[in-house]
Amino acid sequence: MTLDDLDIFKLSLKLGEDIWRIVVIWDYFAKDTIGKQLIRASDSVAANISEGYGRFHFKDEMRFLLYARGSLHETRTFIIIAHSRKLVSDQNFSDIISQIDILGKKLNSFINSINKKLDH
Repeated sequence: MTLDDLDIFKLSLKLGEDIWRIVVIWDYFAKDTIGKQLIRASDSVAANISEGYGRFHFKDEMRFLLYARGSLHETRTFIIIAHSRKLVSDQNFSDIISQIDILGKKLNSFINSINKKLDH
């Protein structure tokens, strides 16, 4: 299995691209403040999954998967803030939150599978 075969990697890339499409049309102030943080957080999910996948030891991989999960929570926080500030439509907000929820469950399952390998 390659990194590109992992559902969590594909879903994290899609999340980052969908958030980019939302943020890229914001005005300069919104982009420069919350926009940059939201993009960095969402892109960090895929980047950490990728970095962990490239590690030789399961403990190293686990560390980066936990970073990815933290970045996913950070993404959720920033999308909630952006929505409350009327930067994100209700529909886009619902779509992004749904993606985050699905990815979060799959990421937790993947983390649990790595934990089982660590126990053996």
